[in-house]
Amino acid sequence: MCDNDLNKELATNLDNKFSGQKPSIIIEWFTKHYKKEEIVFTTSFGAEDQVLTDIIVSIDSKIIFLTIDTGRLFQETYNTMERTVERYGIKIKTIFPDYKMLEKMVDDKGINLFYYSVENRKLCCNIRKKEPLNRTLKNFKIWITGLRRAQSITRNNMRTVEWDEEHKMIKVNPLIDWSENDVWDYIKQNNIPYNSLHNKGFRSIGCLPCTRATGTENDIRAGRWWWENPENKECGLHTDK
Repeated sequence: MCDNDLNKELATNLDNKFSGQKPSIIIEWFTKHYKKEEIVFTTSFGAEDQVLTDIIVSIDSKIIFLTIDTGRLFQETYNTMERTVERYGIKIKTIFPDYKMLEKMVDDKGINLFYYSVENRKLCCNIRKKEPLNRTLKNFKIWITGLRRAQSITRNNMRTVEWDEEHKMIKVNPLIDWSENDVWDYIKQNNIPYNSLHNKGFRSIGCLPCTRATGTENDIRAGRWWWENPENKECGLHTDK
């Protein structure tokens, strides 16, 4: 078997082992079986990411914390980042889009290109999010995320531990089975800092031009790229499209 096949098999076995387990148990296992510099946790400072930050710090704060500054974020997101650093005493590595790619995109398509077609929006997401992440993930073996299966129909088939074929690494989703109530119960019980936009009806927060408040009767990601159909609502970070 080739290395990829072995890693896929390992991911499947680990998913069987950890499916339904507490996030702390899952994360602790990986910290004991991989070097700290081989593990990365990506955060956009949403509610789920804040929960995982709290859990990870309680286990090993030396894991790499990584975020993407797309250049179009809310000020409230930057404020949450600052409060998180102060609360936990951690360093959060910030990565940025390639400025040449960004300049060409804006020159060719305009500053608000994403409103005019799914193709344009995915181009923007690719340059502002996917390219810098792909560039950085090459340095790691384990990728921890705050994904939850209930967030959208595009995440229905995601597992607790899975093989990420695009990035050739093991992807760990410790909160995959959690509900939105589970997330907020944890935040309240542990007095965790969170993005103040959540108090204004923003249930999922991305870039400012592509995010709006939405009611509780809607899908949690209904406020993301609200002008598109639900099956298109991924930026590409967690899909191969």
